[in-house]
Amino acid sequence: MSDWLDAVKWDAQGLVPAIAQDAASGEILMVAWMNREALEETARTGRGVYWSRSRNKLWRKGEESGHVQTVSEIRLDCDSDVVLLKIEQLGGIACHTGRRSCFFQKLAKDDHGGDHWVTVAPVLKNPDEIYRK
Repeated sequence: MSDWLDAVKWDAQGLVPAIAQDAASGEILMVAWMNREALEETARTGRGVYWSRSRNKLWRKGEESGHVQTVSEIRLDCDSDVVLLKIEQLGGIACHTGRRSCFFQKLAKDDHGGDHWVTVAPVLKNPDEIYRK
């Protein structure tokens, strides 16, 4: 039965943002989009599945990289328009840049008081080695 899927407030494109959070540490690893099919498959299989807006198709996290997400819990926010996945990131890399998290840039002040983005997390594996095409 899909009553639980009907409770989600999908946007005009039938999507909902999904936050992937490390279940053990609480670290936010990535944000992606899910459609109804992706959320249903994630719940059924316990594996992170998203909707790729650029490729216009389901994206099973790790299908190319091997960096699968095992989902232990799915939560819906108070407005029913954001999904939170508590996950274990297999291989330790969630970002397509080869980093643990997609949130590797931090806003910082330079010596003159100006703001700029600073990379604060290392590349763990070269993306060319991850995505061999």
